[in-house]
Amino acid sequence: MSIKQEVARRRTFAIISHPDAGKTTLTEKLLLFAGAIQIAGSVKARKASRHAASDWMEIEKQRGISVASSVMQMEYRDCVLNLLDTPGHQDFSEDTYRVLTAVDAALMVIDAANGVEPQTIRLLQVCRARNTPIITFINKLDREVREPLDLLSEIEAHLGMDAVPFSWPVGMGRAFGGVFDIRRDRMRVFKAGQERRGAEDEIIDGRDNPAIAERFGDAYAQAREEIDLIEAAAQPFDHAAFLAGRQTPVFFGSAINNFGVQEVLDALVELAPKPGPRAALEREVQPDEPRFSGVVFKVQANMDPAHRDRVAFLRVSSGRFERGMRLKVSRTGKEIRPNNVVSFLSQRRELLDEAYAGDVIGIPNHGVLQLGDVLTEGENLQFTGLPFFAPELFQAVEVKDPLRTKQLRTGLTQLGEEGAIQVFKPAAAGGALLLGAIGQLQFEVVAHRLKTEYGVDARLMPSRYNMARWITSDDPKALRKFLDSNAANIAYDVVDAVAFLASSPAQLRVAAELYPAVHFHAMREHGGQVFGDKA
Repeated sequence: MSIKQEVARRRTFAIISHPDAGKTTLTEKLLLFAGAIQIAGSVKARKASRHAASDWMEIEKQRGISVASSVMQMEYRDCVLNLLDTPGHQDFSEDTYRVLTAVDAALMVIDAANGVEPQTIRLLQVCRARNTPIITFINKLDREVREPLDLLSEIEAHLGMDAVPFSWPVGMGRAFGGVFDIRRDRMRVFKAGQERRGAEDEIIDGRDNPAIAERFGDAYAQAREEIDLIEAAAQPFDHAAFLAGRQTPVFFGSAINNFGVQEVLDALVELAPKPGPRAALEREVQPDEPRFSGVVFKVQANMDPAHRDRVAFLRVSSGRFERGMRLKVSRTGKEIRPNNVVSFLSQRRELLDEAYAGDVIGIPNHGVLQLGDVLTEGENLQFTGLPFFAPELFQAVEVKDPLRTKQLRTGLTQLGEEGAIQVFKPAAAGGALLLGAIGQLQFEVVAHRLKTEYGVDARLMPSRYNMARWITSDDPKALRKFLDSNAANIAYDVVDAVAFLASSPAQLRVAAELYPAVHFHAMREHGGQVFGDKA
């Protein structure tokens, strides 16, 4: 196949939701229905313990939550699906945001009992800002849940886009009879059980089929009225509006019972966009260009603890990747020839020989590649939009055993480079390293990983700081004066970008008033060289 044909086969999407909406369960079932795994609920480990296929960290298995993004590739209906599972917990929203820069669509999972929850709203705002097409799956219809019309109204209110039902539930909870496929004019009958596939469901054709009304009674009569109401009042589905982020197709089901998964998988193939152009500072990069380019949107240390590896997750932006090809790192100008590049099914890896725009590949390396690095066949490119947000929580960190100080610094450097936590080194001599986080759980995860992956028992202590702003100035003398006068509040992050640490908003305001030539930023992009709005 040509590059253009291969690109047209790709669908790259992220799954987003509030915690406990069923996102990881749906991820498992998509893998199951596509034939990528054979046992729902696990990729079997050597000790035969069963955990979610997308949760590979030890702490994730212990707590039953996702705290790191994971990547899975599968084939379905002659399409290559690159699925990126994201952490649902708000403390890891920064990691999720970076993942959303690497996808062409999002699959939003909503708990039908709870509706649109706070973390979902935050992620939706990110998708809306990028005009990312969204497919919606309303989950847990086998429980007592909210009325579907109310859920639809809430989605529209929070998304600011039209919600177009492709299916509609018949009953709920114990009276849940199934969903009516509006587009195909047929009902898929619900039957509890986690080992069934969609092809094994009972199907009854025809909205006017008396067999449906007789079998499901009042529940179907109500569903029929609601479907008629929606079709009369709502906008019809417009694929162009969906691709522009103005409409979302909505599906109902029960992921844990394998119900409604088939329709979602088909929608990803039929509706989700193929890879599109990517914006770089220098120009717009087209996916079917002959020359390869790609950007590192995630770095993960110790995916295989036995080998102390560091894997750079790279979204292919254009062209064709071939194993062993010569690639240039735009940031450093260094040339690499990756020979052990892998594709993923969570912690399972397979060596790959080629990849195309839209694919996500893993490049094991020893610190050569960082978040935001661009790899090309020679051209200097810098893709935009890979953010780091100013942390809101701080803790000082020390090692309990002074003989493990080197291991502590190595571990924190690697965890900082992968974006698991932000690490600040005080400019003043002798100061303890500072960890900056969006949420408290990040500190717990980092302490756990330091102990299990690096053999370091770290002591985390309260810090007097609760704000950070990266600083720049067009006046070198003014910047030097500021740094000298505020040395006790200056620190450098993992890429040596300089930051001002404050104990209160008032302290930050005073500094900004006293030094008008210094700019304070709440966001930076890769490498520290591009900053967000002043704040």
